[in-house]
Amino acid sequence: LMASEPEISRVPVMVDSSKWEIIEAGLQCVQGKPVVNSISLKEGKEKFVEQARLCRRYGAAAVVMAFDEEGQADTFERKIEICERAYRILVDEVGFPPEDIIFDPNIFAVATGIEEHNNYAVDFIEATRWIKQNLPHALVSGGVSNVSFSFRGNNPVREAIHAVFLYHAIRAGMDMGIVNAGQLAVYEDIPEELREAVEDVILNRRPDATERLLEIAPKYKGDGSQAEDKTDLEWRSWPVEKRLEHALIKGITEYIDEDTAEALEKLGKPLLVIEGPLMDGMNVVGDLFGQGKMFLPQVVKSARVMKKAVAWLQPYLEAEKAECDAEPAGRILMATVKGDVHDIGKNIVGVVLQCNSYEVIDLGVMVPADQILRTAREEHVDIIGLSGLITPSLDEMVHVAKEMKRQGFTIPLMIGGATTSKAHTAVKIEPQYPHGVVYVPDASRAVGVASALLSEEQKPAFLADLRNEYELVRQRRADRDEARNLVPIEEARANRWPIAWDEYDGPRPQVLEDGHGLDEAMTGPVTVERKGEGVLVTFERIPQTTLAEYIDWTFFFHAWQLRGRFPKILDDEEKGEEARKLYADARAMLERIFEEDWIRARAVVGLFPANAVGDDVAVYADADRSERLITFHFLRKQMRQPEGKYNDCLADFIAPEGSGVA
Repeated sequence: LMASEPEISRVPVMVDSSKWEIIEAGLQCVQGKPVVNSISLKEGKEKFVEQARLCRRYGAAAVVMAFDEEGQADTFERKIEICERAYRILVDEVGFPPEDIIFDPNIFAVATGIEEHNNYAVDFIEATRWIKQNLPHALVSGGVSNVSFSFRGNNPVREAIHAVFLYHAIRAGMDMGIVNAGQLAVYEDIPEELREAVEDVILNRRPDATERLLEIAPKYKGDGSQAEDKTDLEWRSWPVEKRLEHALIKGITEYIDEDTAEALEKLGKPLLVIEGPLMDGMNVVGDLFGQGKMFLPQVVKSARVMKKAVAWLQPYLEAEKAECDAEPAGRILMATVKGDVHDIGKNIVGVVLQCNSYEVIDLGVMVPADQILRTAREEHVDIIGLSGLITPSLDEMVHVAKEMKRQGFTIPLMIGGATTSKAHTAVKIEPQYPHGVVYVPDASRAVGVASALLSEEQKPAFLADLRNEYELVRQRRADRDEARNLVPIEEARANRWPIAWDEYDGPRPQVLEDGHGLDEAMTGPVTVERKGEGVLVTFERIPQTTLAEYIDWTFFFHAWQLRGRFPKILDDEEKGEEARKLYADARAMLERIFEEDWIRARAVVGLFPANAVGDDVAVYADADRSERLITFHFLRKQMRQPEGKYNDCLADFIAPEGSGVA
């Protein structure tokens, strides 16, 4: 489909997956020169070299991520160190064409409110410049939208950030990028005030760049609203609960001590102030962030307001602890699971929790389950928090939950990260561990969840409500499956296609006896090679006219989104005219293929003893079935069938193991 469209066929196909076996399967299907996304040194040099050699074998270019065994490159020095090492391995040891190397030195979010992140854009731009100067012929790419993630929900500002970033990155040598080209602002068309503020952030030109961009961002959101007048003190006349909420949302620390004191006087206990108006305010922050109405730097500022309020209450909390011998402050272990090198989100959650007086033990990235659980025991933590950004992390989180149950843990488990969801947590993780598994959608929610999990009063009701909520999620999923009218796999297997194998006397192919008996005028040259009890039949050059007779034109039209059966579709009232044009073009292309001899059609067919084993088919080298060559795994139809119809599987049509039939 793509190869037949001249405008598309000039653009290479990118084969993208987090699982290498899927990438390799894709490479076997793509014609021309594809691009692999991606390979890296994350799992060490040996794996990197193996994957690079396969890319070269398939003629593919490769995106090389700036990861290594120690994790993700987040500084200029680490970016160029990893890229240079990867380049030398690829060019000097693998013989990889340098023009097929596409480095992705990692674009991270700026203006997050965390000082260490302020130079991320500069580091990428300078690393790009260094790569182009020092690694000949290598290309540079990157995921551009990452840089503006802090302003999720404000598309005009995000588009301005993308345009400014690309303006400087392209000048430094950036060759390509992942970006929505239809939503790119023109650099010169960006209002001067906004462009200057964005450039201050991208180029890290001044320490207050994030604050200045936050101030003007609401004016460009598209609804004409202006930033709030900082001198408006009307909110100071509101009830203390509302004042605390407002201070948390706006990040105002100026009055937090006196408002916290008033709340303590009103409620009587410091813990009630924290679990009441302060946490209510943080929950509002979480809602606003989830709706894209607050941004990461604002959430961090809210956390700092919370920290200041809690610090003011700390002497009163200590006094209460002294009186009642209260438990020590909560300890939370956090880790990005094995196989995942992303830690930006986890780090932000850690900052928010620490700003709220939790002790955070951060194990970093690529942390295996045994290290997580061993450290949790040694440090006597109260909660384990797992983070993950890529899809394989989901399976690893399930594994950690199973291990927690197996090893007898009873502390809660918090789940978060871009790839996680309430549905996956409810369906896959929570059933594996009975002592509380909580999906935390973003950093601002972490404090509320941790507070509830560590509160003797709140925890039972919180977990009970959560289990009910997860049960509803599972039920909705089950209802959807039922609506699709699926039956359990055991029921489907019981309704297999019935064949009386004891009465079956199948024909034995002539090729197993004395020659192939094929008409080589139809098949082209044929060779037969015996392999134990089986044979390999090789068709050296199948005539193209023979192949043309077997084209299923119905599926050809389906690929072009023209539904209908061939040849009836050619006379369809609505689709017929377009179908006839398409068919004529296809036949003309076939004629050209035949005349110019574009392809050489070869095929190899193996005939070997085989038996069904459940839904699988085992293939053997010998007649007594002692040497198994391979096992094919097949799916079984699970749609509910009417009376007299079967839930068939390809394995049903192979004689079962033990039947005496081959």
